[in-house]
Amino acid sequence: MQRIRNAGNFLEKVGDLAVEAFHVLGLFVIGGTIVWSATHAYLVDIMQKPYASLDDILLLFIYLELGAMVGIFFRTHRLPVIFLLFISMTALTRYLAIDLKDFDNMKIITIVSAILLLAIAAFILRYSESKVSSSEELGLKHHDLSDTSGTKIS
Repeated sequence: MQRIRNAGNFLEKVGDLAVEAFHVLGLFVIGGTIVWSATHAYLVDIMQKPYASLDDILLLFIYLELGAMVGIFFRTHRLPVIFLLFISMTALTRYLAIDLKDFDNMKIITIVSAILLLAIAAFILRYSESKVSSSEELGLKHHDLSDTSGTKIS
């Protein structure tokens, strides 16, 4: 009976290690894809022009926010939802800046309203995090990469 329990513990540890390895590999693939895409956009699309336009700069901010989100997720095993809100606001702002002259007034109001709702959601999320979460949950303590407590979504 003890052998079966030991085998079960061993298999559980192997499974945890496999999940962690897949997790790290996936983050490296996503991070590499972000770096590759940002480098391509910068070297091929932006540097070929005499100057960077507003939509080029906003695109670089989107890549920066995606990279920061992957970095935070890699270090803390937490998915910073607020970064998704920032990315969404930046993408909508870029969309608005690129195609503004093609939009009718209702479409402009809709996009601006969506940006405002995302900003309000980010404010509420940040405010509730500061009031409810402990310093450990906010990421103020150093997180061990071998932490097997699972992925937390904040």
